[in-house]
Amino acid sequence: MKLYGYWRSSAAYRVRIALNYKGLEAEQVSVHLVKEGGEQHKADYAKLNPQELVPAFIDTDSGDTSGEFVLSQSLAIIEYLDEKYPEMALLPQNMQQRAIVRSMAMSIACEMHPLNNLKVLQYLAKELNVDDDAKSSWYHHWIHEGFGALEKQLEAHAGQFCFGDSVTLADLCLVPQVYNANRFKVDLQSYSNIVRITHNCNQLGAFVDAMPEHQDDAT
Repeated sequence: MKLYGYWRSSAAYRVRIALNYKGLEAEQVSVHLVKEGGEQHKADYAKLNPQELVPAFIDTDSGDTSGEFVLSQSLAIIEYLDEKYPEMALLPQNMQQRAIVRSMAMSIACEMHPLNNLKVLQYLAKELNVDDDAKSSWYHHWIHEGFGALEKQLEAHAGQFCFGDSVTLADLCLVPQVYNANRFKVDLQSYSNIVRITHNCNQLGAFVDAMPEHQDDAT
């Protein structure tokens, strides 16, 4: 397996946690998102992932007739890994419980993160001439809106982790988003469950080894 990512990419961070949690080895290939206009926009990578985003994932032992299976989008990659390697499952067996975990994960990955990822922040600055203070306000606003809603879901469903006492897909989405919120100096004191669960996750080796600063391309 091969994972194309970037040390500070939230989406790649999620997949790294999943690989670690399941004890899977994957070659890590760095795609520098900000150097020289962004390596994700270069022709060779764009051919691999036309979305020009990270991560991109290749499984050379997928049974696909082409010899390798290429997949983009972190949640799709994680669910693929969870189905192929069901040990240390990241989704509950119960249908309703799986839906709740997906709901929490998507509230982060599909609502919060897209409004605050690199290409959006770059567009605000370069195309709309938004200054740093206004950009920071934008970031903080969407984090607070998203975490405020998630905190209420966690009040109903959390144990040690986002859903009960087992690591799930929701935790894999939460921890990178909290990492970024801290990086942008968002005050998280109002979100006691989010802070507590993130702390619990970051006691586990799978999460520690996936941290951005522990990657080979970290700067």
